[in-house]
Amino acid sequence: MPVATPALPLVVGFDLDMTLIDSRPGIGAVLEVLATELGVRLPVAELTARLGPPLDQMLAPHLPAHTLTAAVDRFREIYPSRAVAAATVLDGAHEAVAAVRAHRGRVLVVTGKFAPNARLHLEHAGLDPDHLEGGVWGVGKADVLLRQGASVYVGDHVHDVEGALAAGATSVSVLSGGCTREELLAAGTHVVLDDLSAFPVWLEEHLLDQRLAALAADLGRRGSLLVAYSGGADSAFLLAAAVRALGPGRVVAATGYSDALPRSERGPARQLADELGVRVLTPRTQEMEREGYRANAGDRCFFCKAELLETLVPLAAQHRIAHVATGTNADDVVAGFRPGIRAAAERGALTPLADAGLTKAQVREASRRWGLPTWDKPAAACLSSRIAYGIEVSPHRLARVERAEAAVREVLAAAGVPVRDLRVRDLGVREGREVASVEVDAALLAGRLAEPGALVYDVCAAVRGAGFAVAEVSRRGFRSGSMNELLTEPERWR
Repeated sequence: MPVATPALPLVVGFDLDMTLIDSRPGIGAVLEVLATELGVRLPVAELTARLGPPLDQMLAPHLPAHTLTAAVDRFREIYPSRAVAAATVLDGAHEAVAAVRAHRGRVLVVTGKFAPNARLHLEHAGLDPDHLEGGVWGVGKADVLLRQGASVYVGDHVHDVEGALAAGATSVSVLSGGCTREELLAAGTHVVLDDLSAFPVWLEEHLLDQRLAALAADLGRRGSLLVAYSGGADSAFLLAAAVRALGPGRVVAATGYSDALPRSERGPARQLADELGVRVLTPRTQEMEREGYRANAGDRCFFCKAELLETLVPLAAQHRIAHVATGTNADDVVAGFRPGIRAAAERGALTPLADAGLTKAQVREASRRWGLPTWDKPAAACLSSRIAYGIEVSPHRLARVERAEAAVREVLAAAGVPVRDLRVRDLGVREGREVASVEVDAALLAGRLAEPGALVYDVCAAVRGAGFAVAEVSRRGFRSGSMNELLTEPERWR
């Protein structure tokens, strides 16, 4: 199967007739009218049994050559009133388009049908591709697919396979048209699905396989790698992938120790690295000495990541490691609020996961397949992310947040309440008192934390015991990056 370049945007092309829609009843009705007007007999059932070839090719064996152009024009005139409403959307069509969009991909419809009529079908079906190209057939579709950057083309006909192969795209065939599995495979298609209902699952597997292959190829040519390793799902997966590609002897994990890294994270991170056979370096980072970090404006993460990379790059050179990489994934890149990514890029850090197009969900799925214990580990942002912007970051505030979160987890565990995501947010001073907000999984707010009661009281008491004067349980639940919502000018920091 051809390997697309996963770092490029996903572009998937679809045929229209008998791939996205069943247009046979309408086409048959138009042919009946046309035959009556021309005073000829057309084998309508035969012509609609294997839709695909252009209209002139379909009609040519049954009409005098000198009448063919006029017949095609008349067919297209009749078509909107007779054929569009009669067509139905094939099973899985909407879901297939949605699956591409879920990966931030572009959707093409590349069809032999007259483009204005194809557009009417798409509007009637509620399908809205990013690009429609009509009047192209067989290998002629390859030009469109190449021009639009498509890496996958989905069709039902052997000539759709020809177009995909000529474009170097992965050919996916569905059996909703007239071609058999054997015919499609003989034509060279890479995949045969019963219908588009199976496409979303196939696409997930296809993208994951391709992106893992791209990651392995990227890492394999790096020679040696130092991974900025927090022990979270992303950096742990990158570390494991580097070991697979390079071997443990050419990979180093580096965990920056500071007041912002919860102590509870350090042991598990080292244990996993040990299991992978990778040596761990634990340099002390001094982000607290950076005024921009302490000031805690919207670009705080820039100063934190700058400190980390300015510590790790010389460390890598000292240990004769060729490159430094972070666990930034493809979702992080498009999240829109990542000043730390900019700081790392400016200091030469690689982002192999993002470059391979691997999303957070794909990192977790691949980690699960590889048996990594971090596959379902909750996100564990640094402690400074708990402090509201504009409030100075200090060792005291970081330690207080860490104590408060540990205390809340103990209270919930003792009450038999499982919690996955938990944050204690330092909101600063209100009316002369230090205030904290507790964010827990939204599902818990529908259970024992739904209303004020003994458990809510105990949770708030645990936070007060850690050093806050006032504590409240947020009714909106855990929200990653919720502090960003409090910024008055978020665009300024993007």
